Amino acid sequence: MPNDTRPKTGQEALELLKEGNARYVESLTNLDPCMQKRPELISDQDPLAIILGCSDARVPVEIVFDQGLGDLFVIRVAGNVVAPSQIGSVEFAAEKFGTKLVVVLGHSHCGAVTACVEALINPEQHYSPNLQSIVDRIRPSVYNLHELATANGHDVDADELVDRSIRANVRMSVSQLKHGSRALEDLSSSGQLLIVGAEYDLETGKVRFLDS
Repeated sequence: MPNDTRPKTGQEALELLKEGNARYVESLTNLDPCMQKRPELISDQDPLAIILGCSDARVPVEIVFDQGLGDLFVIRVAGNVVAPSQIGSVEFAAEKFGTKLVVVLGHSHCGAVTACVEALINPEQHYSPNLQSIVDRIRPSVYNLHELATANGHDVDADELVDRSIRANVRMSVSQLKHGSRALEDLSSSGQLLIVGAEYDLETGKVRFLDS
């Protein structure tokens, strides 16, 4: 959004959302195939994939994967971390809709991972209890990388540590989904559910799928 049109108040932002929804409703009458299938989704959905992604506004999942209404079951949380509510959401989609694929989608320049790295580099850094709970979930994936980076006594390259930590955090979330739920573990081990990690590059728009 250009800076000159960016809302200055919450009320202005609310009006923009209302105007946007009015345009969306109007678009439902056009011939776009994506919009034409909307009535089918009122009573049921059949998503082709479950995406556990970050809340970052720069990573709109349906747009990134060029998918339409009803195609993706999307769970978004800062740092694409795994907590009971996220596990439950994945279980719901996998069991209710029979969806065969879960993608944990991290992204470059992730603010939540950056906050965790900053907290390790600067222990005096403090966050609100709720934000700290997210940082604490990311910390195990970052801690060993930080320890290795500081083992030689040299200064830590924070940018490099963030880049590596983003991928480590994705892999940790994949592992937690595979092994933190009996239902998901059974589906995964039997080949009925594929759980993979990926990283979205903000600069290029490309998604790179990670090896396990």
